[in-house]
Amino acid sequence: MRFLVITEPQFTDNEASTIAQLLHWGADLVHLRKPESTAGELAKLIEAIPTVYHNRLVLHDHFSLAAHFTLHGLHLNRRNSVLPPKHKGTVSQSCHTLNEVKACKTRCDYVFLSPIFNSISKQGYTSAFTPKTLSEAKKQGIINRKVVALGGITATNINETKRYGFGGVALLGDIWGRTANRNFEQYVRKIIEMCHT
Repeated sequence: MRFLVITEPQFTDNEASTIAQLLHWGADLVHLRKPESTAGELAKLIEAIPTVYHNRLVLHDHFSLAAHFTLHGLHLNRRNSVLPPKHKGTVSQSCHTLNEVKACKTRCDYVFLSPIFNSISKQGYTSAFTPKTLSEAKKQGIINRKVVALGGITATNINETKRYGFGGVALLGDIWGRTANRNFEQYVRKIIEMCHT
């Protein structure tokens, strides 16, 4: 199972070094989601991340930057739904229903399905799926290794997402809310171990 991290929408202190640390410790990918940023601000963030990790970064915004950096891929969403011509990296997309997953899986390398649990970063954004619905979706092959669980994911419910057949988890609020904790590295490594075993 893959472990992905999505950035906070706003830029945060020491963000580039935190992203580099997460990738160094074993996070598979970091999705750069900065809806309010300028292309210049986003380029600055990428430049501040060691080049060795660029091939594990995915852009949600300013797809034109993909021509200047060797990145992992691009993530389609409501703001940015068209790939630039000659895009060579992976393609992923946000989905909020099982029907969207079915439609998008055919043209994407992987998709996000959210919110699986109550969101940590978005107040009032509550789980959209019952355990029964998720188990049924697994049985029908809708949820498989191409589907990444997003929304309210923490170390306490990763094993549950495994049982539903997800191929990965994407964390946002749980990770960025802990960066100042003394046990941050230990917590991240625990999640990585859970995902990779």
